[in-house]
Amino acid sequence: QVQLVESGGGSVQVGESLILSCAAVGDIFRINGMGWYRQGPGNERDMVARITNEGGTTYEDSIKDRFVVTRDNDKKTITLQMNSLKPEDTAVYYCYARVLARTSARGWSDYWGQGTQVTVSS
Repeated sequence: QVQLVESGGGSVQVGESLILSCAAVGDIFRINGMGWYRQGPGNERDMVARITNEGGTTYEDSIKDRFVVTRDNDKKTITLQMNSLKPEDTAVYYCYARVLARTSARGWSDYWGQGTQVTVSS
């Protein structure tokens, strides 16, 4: 019953900004690590930004000075503020969370959103 619901993707011009949001919904007991990953055309799904439940962050080198990841543990949400967007940022962006469901008998599981498209054009 746990799901990650993403929003905020779209098409923008080079240099513009977008904010991606993701909400973890369902019968959740705890969430540890969360993050954003992306997959461009013909590429693997790669880490963009990760954030611990205490707010510690890790960024992919190409975006760490342009993107900011935050989370709200009470609301079970994570956001990605994307600034100075480049065509190379064009990809499907996926929300990730490590979740312990309240009703789970098997412990921690990895959950992924369905993906939201970000397209940056010149």
